Amino acid sequence: MGRLADSVTHARTLEELVRPLLELLQTVTGLESTYLTTIDQEAGFQYILFARNTRRLEIPEGLSVPWEGTLCKRALEEGLPYTDDVAHCWADSAPARALGIATYASTAVRTDDGTLYGTLCAASGERQPLAEGAEQVLQMFSRLIAQQVERERLVQALRQANDVLAISALVDTTTQLPNRRALMDEMNHRLASLVPDQQALVVAFIDLDQFKAINDKYGHDTGDRFLVAIGGRLQGALRAGDFAARLGGDEFVVLATSSRADATGAVHALRTRLEVATTGRFHLKDLTIDYGGPSIGVIVAAPEWRDPEALLSEADAAMYAAKRTRKNTFRH
Repeated sequence: MGRLADSVTHARTLEELVRPLLELLQTVTGLESTYLTTIDQEAGFQYILFARNTRRLEIPEGLSVPWEGTLCKRALEEGLPYTDDVAHCWADSAPARALGIATYASTAVRTDDGTLYGTLCAASGERQPLAEGAEQVLQMFSRLIAQQVERERLVQALRQANDVLAISALVDTTTQLPNRRALMDEMNHRLASLVPDQQALVVAFIDLDQFKAINDKYGHDTGDRFLVAIGGRLQGALRAGDFAARLGGDEFVVLATSSRADATGAVHALRTRLEVATTGRFHLKDLTIDYGGPSIGVIVAAPEWRDPEALLSEADAAMYAAKRTRKNTFRH
């Protein structure tokens, strides 16, 4: 029992628990093969997940058989957890004939909600009596296995939830673009990995002029749809390696990397792509808006810059300079 306690206490996976349990079950039952199955009732199949075989009988791991007609299904339906005369009890069971099973014992493995996960079984190719207390051991082991299955499912669910939370922490809920936190991470990464005398980081700061007017006139739902549409247009304007994020409110940032020799041309090309993408007619559900475009400031990071906040401030200043130019142009 010391081995059992150790296997239960230290098992990190289902396999680490089941392997020693099958060995112990073989000792307790006196039967030559012990195995754990899983059952996919929807697909109609039973699978041998883990098995331990000695002597003649061979229950192969990975074997799949139609659930209908298996010894496990018959035993559950008929309430017969043990027989030493399989040929008489279930003469029409093709899997039993194919495997050569004469003696069979099993118990269901059910999760906390009662769902049938599989079966824990012991079998022999010859007729053998079942040792006293073996049925109780089968049931105890099945409960231990069910608990491990539940633990693994819980761990998996927690990991998935953690992944979702990690992703959501980096995603803007309205536009599904990366958010400010993701942007800062990306800027840090790009600044750290730049080869200063060869590469340049280009930063475009985008402010949606007249966005407040859209919100005030049409409502916040329309404003949100407009933000989503802008985000989609920005994504469509990106080239390979570009990165777009919503900084917050009506502000967006796009990052691009170019060779330092071509940085001036890259600034012009990026500004042009973004202006074309974000200006014009937007169809928002049952509403159409003709939008005059945002103010866009585009800068190139100096080779020595490593501070994302300072870089954003420079791009923000360039955006405000572009905004003033736009206002002066409209006045005239």
